[in-house]
Amino acid sequence: MKIHHLHHGFCARHERHERHGLHGGHHEHGGMDGKARMRRERLFDASDIRLLILHFLSGNTAHGYELIKSIEATAKGEYVPSPGIIYPNLSLLEEMGFIAQVQSDSSKKAWMLTEEGHGELAQQQEHLGHIIAKLESLGVLGDNRRLPEIQRAIHNFKMALNTKLGQSDLPKETLYKIIDTLDQAAKDIERS
Repeated sequence: MKIHHLHHGFCARHERHERHGLHGGHHEHGGMDGKARMRRERLFDASDIRLLILHFLSGNTAHGYELIKSIEATAKGEYVPSPGIIYPNLSLLEEMGFIAQVQSDSSKKAWMLTEEGHGELAQQQEHLGHIIAKLESLGVLGDNRRLPEIQRAIHNFKMALNTKLGQSDLPKETLYKIIDTLDQAAKDIERS
């Protein structure tokens, strides 16, 4: 049974967990960080997360927290799945027979890949490659966005735009010029 076919059943189950507060972790609401994290989590659907879990368990046993850190490291901090995404998927993968709990020195649960899990992962290698590439590209984006020259340019751009748009008597011609400038800048960046 392929992971992506179980997406709809998992979503319904996850929604029940969310309604009843059984998501297995803290859910961040409000604040800029919470909104950003929730947006980032939508970059990957539940079947993508399950494949990533299988991928990282194929090398070693791991706790849920270690899986979160492995995904975060691959994306260089630009994507961090929440416990509310990881732990329900671990439970589902265990129910599916793709992973199993192992004895651990700590009180935390640790998982390993089963034979069925290895088989599923082998069948999904092409899709997994796309997911890993997407994670890695987020890391490249973050690296480039953190360049001082880029940060300075973005800061200057935001300041100029906010200063101009903050004027109450802004003529329509000026608004149209700003829109045209933004559209042209987007095209220039796209084609560079």
